[in-house]
Amino acid sequence: MAEKVNLDALIPREDLEATTCVQRGRKKDTVSISDLLSDSFFLLNIYKPDFQRETTEWDYEKISSFVDSFIGYELIPAIILWQSSGGNVFVIDGAHRLSSLIAWLNDDYGDGIISRKFYDGNIPEEQLLIANKTRKYIQKKIGSYQQYKNALTNPDIYDQSVVMKARLLSNAAIQLQWVEGDVSSAERSFFNINQKAAPINPTEIDLIKSRKKANCISARAIMRMGMGHKYWVNFEERVQTQIEELSKEVFELMFMPKLSTPIKTLDVPMCGKHNSNSLTLIYEFVNICNSERNFSDIDVTGDETIACLKNVRKIARLINSNHPSSLGLHPLAYFYARNGAFRVSAFYAFAAFVIDLEKNKKKNLFIKHRKNFEEIYYANSSLVQVIVRKSRSALAGMRNVSTFFYEILTLLESGIQADAVINEIRKKSEFAYLPEINHEWTLFEEIPADFSNNQKSEIFITEALSKAPCCKICGGLLHRNAISVDHIERKQDGGKATIENAQLTHPYCNTGVKN
Repeated sequence: MAEKVNLDALIPREDLEATTCVQRGRKKDTVSISDLLSDSFFLLNIYKPDFQRETTEWDYEKISSFVDSFIGYELIPAIILWQSSGGNVFVIDGAHRLSSLIAWLNDDYGDGIISRKFYDGNIPEEQLLIANKTRKYIQKKIGSYQQYKNALTNPDIYDQSVVMKARLLSNAAIQLQWVEGDVSSAERSFFNINQKAAPINPTEIDLIKSRKKANCISARAIMRMGMGHKYWVNFEERVQTQIEELSKEVFELMFMPKLSTPIKTLDVPMCGKHNSNSLTLIYEFVNICNSERNFSDIDVTGDETIACLKNVRKIARLINSNHPSSLGLHPLAYFYARNGAFRVSAFYAFAAFVIDLEKNKKKNLFIKHRKNFEEIYYANSSLVQVIVRKSRSALAGMRNVSTFFYEILTLLESGIQADAVINEIRKKSEFAYLPEINHEWTLFEEIPADFSNNQKSEIFITEALSKAPCCKICGGLLHRNAISVDHIERKQDGGKATIENAQLTHPYCNTGVKN
């Protein structure tokens, strides 16, 4: 499957202006090539509503196919626009279509002049690689815009079919339709169109309706590492800087190192692969970390957003980081399935679990039983999905799963042997529905000759985790993002910084438990 191309920078975002629309003369009926070049009046004045989803849903094959349709004079649905009283033109429907043409005409597939300016030159490596793939694919399939332009100035050196297409391009255009009325008409049109084409889920609706509240600003800031469209631009400069620094740090805690599949390393990120769908995960994590805060009001100063981001950073550090407070939960053991798939439900549940451990001062209790807890959970991790399915969603099941974790911990503390814990939990009425775990390989009627990516990941994970380094204090698995070098004999007791006096531990085991 081809990777999605990030064209989000090509049409900037702006707030819809909450004033009545004043008609300002005749509007364009069509948009042509000349309107979409980087220095054109039209392109410099078109925007997406600030609540629009990122323009990252098309892969290079779809972009190429659309551009080819435009060149070939095939039927293309009209672009729907709305003009504010201030004269700004907003794309209500057709942002992907317009962005694909803009990308081709300006040779910017997420890595060109427009994109580099948008991201202040800090474009992720993965985005650069996909952009280059896209450029090569389109060059091979249909050719570049510059090639068609050169064909008109030097027709003798080009194939006549290319020259003919170049001539036709001079008159090629896409039909425009205009929404009339005020800002409420524009918003209503946007929702109606987008609900029919690609339904907006409840989380996305919440993000749109609450877009000026601290939790939404925080989620969007983390999503793009504090880059891209600045939803926080109206705050003081010092506040903007702090938001950008905090969101970048949280992003790195959640999504670094980058995930590649099949999995061939234990060094995986906390939250799986970062993509256009990650905003929902980030937003829910922000809310979990700030469950005791009230986001009923718009954040006017940005201080609420900073406080919100600090809470997220605190919990992300607690889960897996080199911060002294960190429990260093190994992502592969806690948040990934055996086949390497990231489990959002497990991540939500453990986030809630560690928040409760911190709040109720039970981190030391967890450390005391961590080795057994890890072994029990990993052997029975599929039960989490059973609990979630009964609850009908990852968020709804979060508390039930967290309760399940507490039951494991409580039973271990009471002296129940590790191999009897799950059976004891099944005796409780609220967990009586949990099935016996079958660890045998699934048998298929026809076994393929080659291993799938999931199988390759599972084989590696099973083998590598069994040999992974463990904390010398609690016995739990160690992850690269959460390793502390500890003195076996403490410094205050005369211990020296020698290899013989060193051991690897989790940060909290070193700084919290030991001390």
